[in-house]
Amino acid sequence: MATDILAEITGMLVEIVGDEFLLSEEVTMKTTFNEDLALESIEFVALAELLHHRYGAGVDLMGFLSEKDMDGILAMSVGELVTHIGRITHASLTRAANPAAPPAGTTAPAPTTALAG
Repeated sequence: MATDILAEITGMLVEIVGDEFLLSEEVTMKTTFNEDLALESIEFVALAELLHHRYGAGVDLMGFLSEKDMDGILAMSVGELVTHIGRITHASLTRAANPAAPPAGTTAPAPTTALAG
C-alpha cells in the first residue's frame, strides 16, 4: 500500500513541479519536501488540492501541517505524508467494512452496567 501511495504522490509532484526537475531526484520515503524538493508554499497548496481530489476530505494536508511546528514542516519527508495517508485510508476502509467501529483516534465507549439495587 505504501508503495502505491508513494507512486501516486510522485505522480502528483511531477504534475506540480515538472518531470524535468524530478528526473535529477528519485522520490523516496526519505525525500524531504523542503531540502530535497524545494517545494514552495504555493506548490504545497497545489499538492493539498490534488490529495483532496484523490483521497477525499480525510486527507487534509494543511491540517496535517498545522499539527507540526516550523522545524517539523521544514524537515517533513514524503514518507511522513505516505504514512499519514496510509493511516487515513486504512481507517476509512476499516470504517466502511465495520460501520459500528469508532472513528480513528477514538475509543469505543465503555459498556454500561446496571447497578443492582
